[in-house]
Amino acid sequence: MQAARDRFSSLRGGFAFLDAPGGSQVPDEVGDAIARALREASANLGAPYETGKRVEAILKNARDDAGRFLGCSSDDVIFGTNMTTLDFMLSRTASRDWKEGDRILVSRLDHDGGVAPWVELAADRGFEVNWIDVTDDLRLDLDDLERKLDERTRVVACVFASNAVGSITDAQRVAELAREAGALSWIDAVHYAAHEPVDVQAIGCDVFLCSPYKFCGPHLGLAYGRHELLESWRPYKARPAGSTPVGRKFETGTAPYELLAGFSATIAYLESLGGMDVLKTYERELGARFLETLPENVTVYGLQTMEGRVPTFLLNVDGVEAATVATTMAERGYGVWAHDNWYSLGLREKLPYPQDAVRVGFIHYNTVDEVDGFVAELASFSK
Repeated sequence: MQAARDRFSSLRGGFAFLDAPGGSQVPDEVGDAIARALREASANLGAPYETGKRVEAILKNARDDAGRFLGCSSDDVIFGTNMTTLDFMLSRTASRDWKEGDRILVSRLDHDGGVAPWVELAADRGFEVNWIDVTDDLRLDLDDLERKLDERTRVVACVFASNAVGSITDAQRVAELAREAGALSWIDAVHYAAHEPVDVQAIGCDVFLCSPYKFCGPHLGLAYGRHELLESWRPYKARPAGSTPVGRKFETGTAPYELLAGFSATIAYLESLGGMDVLKTYERELGARFLETLPENVTVYGLQTMEGRVPTFLLNVDGVEAATVATTMAERGYGVWAHDNWYSLGLREKLPYPQDAVRVGFIHYNTVDEVDGFVAELASFSK
């Protein structure tokens, strides 16, 4: 992966960024594409001159790239400021004709960006929100989901992979169960899409959201909506604004064209490395090495192998506060964070640590040497 690392100015200083769950580093070519768009394509759609044509090309390329990344038609792609903003907007659009007493199921694995939109919507409209529980090893409890589905359930919202403990959810089964109950399946893939290949058609979900800044891109929100569903919804937007293709109906205001240019550069970067299938294999090797070499003074919460997870780990060092571990590691050249809930408020109730925990996350630009060095530093806390 050295050839890939050479494309990042931020990786040349020797500091090991093991904080991918909080956002990835960005290759120089992405920043160059953003800057070039600002220099050469400062216009808006419809401008009858060269910069307007460049903006149109940027938007078309971004939609095509997003469709290829997600495994869907470019018509069904929606761009937004970030995943949370898209979630708040789309949840309100979806629920226009729902009735008081309708139910929403969310998962304890979820980031609050995928929970708060439904909680606030329920408070405004008289809906009910219930948790889907987790198993003892912190995976989604599909049996609990089946028990809680009923004729009043309008949507099942859950993460594809936990940003806190790394557990992967069987999103295809979630979508299937929701469909059988007449409910929508609403998948938060912000963390999953950074580590695994995506095919929304194979999953069979209704709505799917992710964030390019987790996979070496700019800060954007990216969503897919099932075509027939998007056609049936009435959007919240300025009425003269463009509404074709169908995904564009749900993009409010002027698009950040420079960031869309950066997004296309991000997809080109990932594809130049062989795509997510190749990167997944490498990242899993890093995760397996990490788990296999951890010292006895470290407790990992959740799954203890790479089976059913992405390379994101929540841990504590015996007898050492998490904040102390994080600040000490930063001084020694390793970037990790300490936090209480990691925005997973439902999951926090199931985690056994009293205060904070350390989150470590690997991505394809990390190296075996970084993993080994970090593990050695963890072991030093017991000496």
